[in-house]
Amino acid sequence: MNADLASLQPYPFEKLAELLGKLTPPAGLEHISLGIGEPKHPAPECVTSALNANVNLVANYPSTKGGLDLRQAIADWCTRRFGLQAASLSAEHNLLPVNGTREAIFAFTQIAVERKPNALVLSPDPFYQIYEGAAYLAGATPYFLPTTAQNNFVPDYDAIPESVWQDCQLLFVCSPNNPSGAVHSREQWFKLVELADKYDFILASDECYSEIYLDESKPPIGLLQICAELGRHDYRNCVVFHSLSKRSNLPGLRSGFIAGDARLMKPFLLYRTYHGCAMPLQVQKGSIAAWNDEAHVFENREQYRKKFEAVLEILSPVMDVKMPEASFYLWAPTPIADDVFSAGLYEQQNLTVLPGRYLSRETPDGLYPGAGYVRLALVATVDECVEAAWRIRRYIESL
Repeated sequence: MNADLASLQPYPFEKLAELLGKLTPPAGLEHISLGIGEPKHPAPECVTSALNANVNLVANYPSTKGGLDLRQAIADWCTRRFGLQAASLSAEHNLLPVNGTREAIFAFTQIAVERKPNALVLSPDPFYQIYEGAAYLAGATPYFLPTTAQNNFVPDYDAIPESVWQDCQLLFVCSPNNPSGAVHSREQWFKLVELADKYDFILASDECYSEIYLDESKPPIGLLQICAELGRHDYRNCVVFHSLSKRSNLPGLRSGFIAGDARLMKPFLLYRTYHGCAMPLQVQKGSIAAWNDEAHVFENREQYRKKFEAVLEILSPVMDVKMPEASFYLWAPTPIADDVFSAGLYEQQNLTVLPGRYLSRETPDGLYPGAGYVRLALVATVDECVEAAWRIRRYIESL
């Protein structure tokens, strides 16, 4: 067996199930879950119609590279959304469709890491756990960058030792961030591109929440956009990951893409050819419909705004919570230990939230960035989110 498997920790939701498994919630309260970031808004009709109209395509093998019509739809969307130079993001050379970004992040790490002593993969902490697992199974060591309230939940890149940059092969950025919703500034992006050039590592931007932002006039900046502003139209050393799961309420479609440096796309395509992960043809047709439509995405943001406004009004008197820049999460500090808080909330109010420590690792100097927070995923209906907020408030007041 692969010895690196021993380095993998249980996923956060396995830990949550273990925490809550022996508890009995009150029978008189219907369960509400804010624990898992699974969108509950309806799937766009344009997508379901395309899927139904192309169901007969299950009789055909898809290609690993995906159809040109899908790749062109993705390239066009990126160009519109991030203001790219016309034709600089080639549908032929600069992008690949993937079966959800979790699969793509893991697979890309396997081709990005050169197996040699001291190889490091850097990521924020708290973090999406696939960054850690992908690093271990690629033969690298994860190196975590604390994101705390003191640095506005963005890593302090100036505090990273020179020796770490020298061993860095891959740096994951999650902007908008899961779980805090923090967004990297233009200046922070410029700094990262400069560092990637100086130390010759790959800059990988997980942008799955980029289309869920709360100020319609301030869409989050993306890495491809930064490349365009720098005149870096070959996207050297840079890749981005996007998904329809959050943007279009399609987590079960398992559809996204990776885009960026053509020099990195070529070996990744080779890897995926052996990996056996081609996107089904009917899913490609549904994905084209999703990337070509913005009306449902705008409506999506409107619904999240309503939920944030209602929930914050209820929770602000008892919790230090603020509207995030983007994503559908509230990263809320707890008055007691976050796992104890989560267990008590479930046992007394039949409400599930995710303890922040389950998304985090302790740093060498004893810092636990996720501890003392819970992640609230505002994915349920407005009424359910409002009811959940009142339950949280009553629980805190009972403490």
